[in-house]
Amino acid sequence: MPELKRPDGAVIHYEVLGEGDPVLCLGGWGTFCHGHTAGLPFGLLERYQVILMDYRGIGNSTDNYDTPATMEMYADDAIAVLDAVGARNVHLLGMVGIGACVCQQIAVRRPDIGRSLVNTGAWVKMDPLLEDQLNLFLDVHRDAGWATFQRLVCAMSFSADYYNANAARLIGPQGPWRELMGKIDTHARFIAASVIYDGVEQLKTVTLPALVMHAPLDIVTGPRTTRPIEDALPNATSFTIEGAAHVLAGKEQRSLFSQHLFAFYDRV
Repeated sequence: MPELKRPDGAVIHYEVLGEGDPVLCLGGWGTFCHGHTAGLPFGLLERYQVILMDYRGIGNSTDNYDTPATMEMYADDAIAVLDAVGARNVHLLGMVGIGACVCQQIAVRRPDIGRSLVNTGAWVKMDPLLEDQLNLFLDVHRDAGWATFQRLVCAMSFSADYYNANAARLIGPQGPWRELMGKIDTHARFIAASVIYDGVEQLKTVTLPALVMHAPLDIVTGPRTTRPIEDALPNATSFTIEGAAHVLAGKEQRSLFSQHLFAFYDRV
């Protein structure tokens, strides 16, 4: 699989799958690479060329810990990948957390690359509650271990109905946030980049057509943090998936998201 060496020595692993118009899809503290494409929106690989990458420090990507962790750093890694594959007119699809923030910064830093911007479950400026939540996740990971951290994050990220029906499958080394197992330093860098991020004024300059999803049951990055993204973007529209929590889960919610996503892509 392709790898890209960055000026500071970090190596970024990336994958290009499918055919069609290019979509860069970035998630939260994990990866869609290495066969983990089941987490992508339904139908995306059948319709588009999908560009994926491992963030620094997870999967097959390495990090230079002397480089300060910022959202701009992660965005520059992604931009380097897009440049390496010659991708232009790219749909920037940020699926939850830092993936959405990184896509914001790509749109800011390289307006020549993007075709559209989609954000779910994210923020454009940290507030005290979200900062405390993210630091709490890191504290639990550091003090109580990865398994306890995973249980906490799963309990806060899925709707009650989905969690109750799928707890046995969610919890364990093959479940969500598995990429952070044994990676406390990488987790700390994600948090460091997140808590200092403030892109409000920058997003006001982004003229790409944008789509923002609001999740009413998301107790981490719900409408309190996603509406400011919509408000900052000049050409943003939005939709709400009732019953959605931080992570879209279940066939009904994920199918509905894909319907909104592909209708938006057809328009732009």
